[in-house]
Amino acid sequence: MGKINASAFLRKYTMVIALILVAVFFSITTEGKILFPQNINNLISQNAYVFVLATGMLLCILTGGNIDLSVGSIVCFAGAAGAMMMDKNVNMWAAVLTMLIIGILIGMWQGFWIAYVKVPPFIATLAGMYAFRGLSNVVLQGMTVSIKNETFIKLFGGGADCYVPDLFGGEGFNMTCMIAGCIAVIILVAVQIKSRINNKSRGYETAPLGGTIVKLVVISAAILWISYKLASHKGIPTALIWILLVLLVYGYLTTKTRIGRYLYAVGGNEKATRLSGINTKKVYFIAYVNMGFLAALAGVLTIARLTSSQPTYGQGYEMDAIGACFIGGASAYGGVGSVAGVVIGATLMGVINQGMSIMGMDVNYQKVVKGLVLLIAVAFDVLSKREKK
Repeated sequence: MGKINASAFLRKYTMVIALILVAVFFSITTEGKILFPQNINNLISQNAYVFVLATGMLLCILTGGNIDLSVGSIVCFAGAAGAMMMDKNVNMWAAVLTMLIIGILIGMWQGFWIAYVKVPPFIATLAGMYAFRGLSNVVLQGMTVSIKNETFIKLFGGGADCYVPDLFGGEGFNMTCMIAGCIAVIILVAVQIKSRINNKSRGYETAPLGGTIVKLVVISAAILWISYKLASHKGIPTALIWILLVLLVYGYLTTKTRIGRYLYAVGGNEKATRLSGINTKKVYFIAYVNMGFLAALAGVLTIARLTSSQPTYGQGYEMDAIGACFIGGASAYGGVGSVAGVVIGATLMGVINQGMSIMGMDVNYQKVVKGLVLLIAVAFDVLSKREKK
């Protein structure tokens, strides 16, 4: 029994262990530079788009291993539209709303072809990848459009001063950030305790108490450590607020709502789900509408961080999002995956990128390493399923 439990533990937490080992490896090879507060902040800010896009990509993958190849082009197109509007002195909020509406409309367009016309997602989104990249060039006329709206830049995480201000006015250490980390830990522990009590009162199976305590201690320590590092720099970057908002909303959506259960059901067995009376076409449609919306939000964060819009923005973003999902434990066959896994996958990819950049490794070799990590993650998923059978 102990052997089985150990095997199950390794399967469940393989990528968490991998993340820890990779972080330790780069902390040694970079002489601790990767753990500097500024680098922790850069890891969050530079990978904000990965967390947001991977969350949306997860919903698509859950429906049966489907992906969206157009997200990078949507990021660019939505960003181009918003940048052009702000360049013509249109109200910032009107520009942001327009960008989000563009993303939703694109998601509806692609969702229609995928869900109701039955065009394979790979083909439908490949067409979108070409079309919206071309439209981005048309909107920008092949040029770079700078963004000068300081409020937009600070609110959505671009520039050097985009941090939540310290309410206590401290210098050198952001106390607000540290307190926020402590509050997050308290909420986490309270939610876990309440969930455990509710499950026991309803007669549901609960995880071993010892394992739950260890898990809470590890997660809490990680939150407090990150909070300390961020507080030692400038505090909470505004990009992190948007990341947390997306993760919390979609974490709740996938675990506590009906549509979340439907996503897993469609990926597990679409035919059985359809025969049980669930509108599977609607489930596909909603997954791709969400993807379009989050791609547009990633577009907002991208142009805010880079303070401009270019026809080349977003290239390769789809691969980063797909890679983060599969590395984080989403199944290539659908029906398996979680927002928590997305966090692990996106963080692991971010650490690899950051570590190799600090080491001065060539960009081409970085791509080789990321490709191998993705291949190993998917191979592990395939072999695990074969072992279960």
